[in-house]
Amino acid sequence: MANMSSANTYFILVGIPEIGNFKYLYALTIIVVYMTIMVLSFTILYVTFTEEALHEPMYIFISNLMFGEMYGSTALMPKLVIDLLSGSYTIPFVGCLAQGFFLQSFPCVEIFTFTAMAYDRYLAVGHPLRYPMLMTNKMALKILLKIWVYVLVGIGAVVIIASRQILCGVEINSMFCETISLTHLSCGDTTLSVAFGFTWTLIMMVGCVLVVKYCYVRTFLVCLRISQDAHQKAVHTLVTHIIAFSTFMTSALFIVFRYKLKGESLSVVSHIVTSVTGTLSFALNPIIYGIRTEALRTKILQKLLRNNIELLGRGKN
Repeated sequence: MANMSSANTYFILVGIPEIGNFKYLYALTIIVVYMTIMVLSFTILYVTFTEEALHEPMYIFISNLMFGEMYGSTALMPKLVIDLLSGSYTIPFVGCLAQGFFLQSFPCVEIFTFTAMAYDRYLAVGHPLRYPMLMTNKMALKILLKIWVYVLVGIGAVVIIASRQILCGVEINSMFCETISLTHLSCGDTTLSVAFGFTWTLIMMVGCVLVVKYCYVRTFLVCLRISQDAHQKAVHTLVTHIIAFSTFMTSALFIVFRYKLKGESLSVVSHIVTSVTGTLSFALNPIIYGIRTEALRTKILQKLLRNNIELLGRGKN
């Protein structure tokens, strides 16, 4: 038994060498996914910021999702590509805690943002006349600020508790670090870490899912009573949110609870599969909102067309 919580301790990410000859293929896949996320997310952020017609609560929430995608993918993918290409499969204790903090705060922010978006759509469809007063841009920004503060403080507490555990191993059955990985290496009492982490996750997921379900059901019922044109627009927006939320939650739940399956840790191969699935799912939100949100898609195409025309004009001059 040894206390591994020193700055000189390095953990072994067992999942990286297990990939073997497929490491170059996986590295290439990650690079493509990462570039897709960054380009699409930045484009959506840029268009939302520069187009005054998109200065509405819904697009502010979508922008926060895109920022979260960039935040989470940057915490994972560049280092993972470097590790795969260089053959390195170790991470220092402090680096492990930092990666765990970023990777665990990113999905929490996204889940709360999806919840805020569901409530926003319910207000927009259910109370259209009062909506401009019930949900303003300033209010949307305040909601997002509260989400970020709440999540960063909460995950910070999870990481601090994990960092104080007595560890008796250095092998992590994954390609990246999470606090639950450290808990599984603990030799001491993990009651506080497990209880706090489980309670935090349970309250967040159950609470958010219930709020989202309530808002979506109420929104759908309202859609049945409004005009055909308004009905189609509302349902299209609702379906977009449901698709994005469902795919994200499926990936998140599978990754979060993979250690709990059969009451014990999964094999290294199973951890690799869930890691790959989680990594690829990062790109879904930018694609879903970039394609299915008509106003965004239209503005993006107009911006690209305008830029191409300007470039052609400069070329002729």
